[in-house]
Amino acid sequence: MNLLLLSNSTNVGQGYLEHAWDAVLPALDGIDELVFVPYALADHDAYTAKVREAFAPHGIAVRGAHESSSPAATVADAAAVFVGGGNTFRLLDRVISLGLDDALRAHSEAGRPYLSASAGTNLAAPSIRTTNDMPIVFPGRFEALGLVPFQINCHYLDADPSSTHAGETRALRLTEYLEENETPVVALREGTWIRVADGRFTIGGEAVAADRGPALLFAPGQEPHEISGEVTALLTAAR
Repeated sequence: MNLLLLSNSTNVGQGYLEHAWDAVLPALDGIDELVFVPYALADHDAYTAKVREAFAPHGIAVRGAHESSSPAATVADAAAVFVGGGNTFRLLDRVISLGLDDALRAHSEAGRPYLSASAGTNLAAPSIRTTNDMPIVFPGRFEALGLVPFQINCHYLDADPSSTHAGETRALRLTEYLEENETPVVALREGTWIRVADGRFTIGGEAVAADRGPALLFAPGQEPHEISGEVTALLTAAR
């Protein structure tokens, strides 16, 4: 597998993918064209144009999967794919209906780059059960691509101790998930990512504070704990 799974595509005050080019470009080493999967948003043309504009200065051409009469064949032939963010339920619904699930899985298993952000990153997990999104459509199933052996929660937010909000925190929601499921969850804060290459899992991106790393691991029978750097053994042990 050659995966780069971003928590988000845009940091506050920065341009599209500006925070992640140091990770994105090495993952695309030697590749000058990628196929973009825009189905997490409604306006596929506008979304693809935005991504095309971001990659152009780096000498990488972008082709929208929707611009082809056969999106699945286009993905199957792609040197690299980038699956964009938006609504995860809508993305999975379109991916299933277009037959892109098998194409994306085969693409990734062949070792070709799979890059993603937000909803596209959720899609790489065994299921979309730990997304933050509203189920604006029902895709018929929650099972996703299963490119990694753990669940992912993008855009993870730590509880604000000064907040008067009395509802569930993100941590509590993920704890509730583990009351019914055994698969561990990697919770990615903003500006962070998971890199999978050469059989190794690495958590990258900036720590949000001295005592908070790029990500948290939620696993059955354990307290959530900070993770960063090379975490292959840790994630294998948590399965």
